[in-house]
Amino acid sequence: MAADRRAQAVAALARNLGHDFRDPSLLDQALTHASVGEGAERDARGRPFLDNQRMEFLGDRVLGLLVADRLMRDRPNADEGEMSSLLHALVDKATCARAAESLGVGDAMRLSPGEAKQGGRRREGMLGDAMEAILAAAWLDGGIDAARVVFERAWAAELAAPPRRSLTNPKSALQEWALGQGKPLPTYRIVERTGSDHAPTFTVEASVAGYPPLTAQGRSRQDAEKAAAVGLLQREGVI
Repeated sequence: MAADRRAQAVAALARNLGHDFRDPSLLDQALTHASVGEGAERDARGRPFLDNQRMEFLGDRVLGLLVADRLMRDRPNADEGEMSSLLHALVDKATCARAAESLGVGDAMRLSPGEAKQGGRRREGMLGDAMEAILAAAWLDGGIDAARVVFERAWAAELAAPPRRSLTNPKSALQEWALGQGKPLPTYRIVERTGSDHAPTFTVEASVAGYPPLTAQGRSRQDAEKAAAVGLLQREGVI
């Protein structure tokens, strides 16, 4: 039954992407988390599933190119600094995760039973990684035109919304804001570490005295701390 639900989710996602894959295995690989291989799962031919880590690497670069190209066309009067700030905001993991959610990526992902039980289908880091891998899959299947179709659909809401401010050093920004409020320095605490040694996911809680803490995830402790700092600043209306 679970397999049937995922198959339906993959079919719905494929329609949402707007690109008809000539090689559906590319999309399947883009949706396969590294945890699946650790559980020794096999495909119908008895072969281990290929995970999406290599595709994520390529997809990150594809996304950067597509965003830069879109900004060049949409903002002819913007200078390099403004475009760099907008680019960072449009390619960060939180934005990728929102793009993935808009297409229904979470339900289509192939995860190990453990990751699925721990809420992996809704984790920002895992959704963002899968979205980057999907862009790579589209690129490999149909070139830049196919990748652009997927990007334009997935990022439609982000591109239509007012641009978000991007921070080069969100932890420093949070520190400055906390001190400006007369508060002690922010603190960070690791709430959870999941995944394998070569593909971990960190959940970190950022706290400022007098304000509710905020948790975020990242592929490293540093990335998770930065994401938590950004989230707290956004929640309090600082950025």
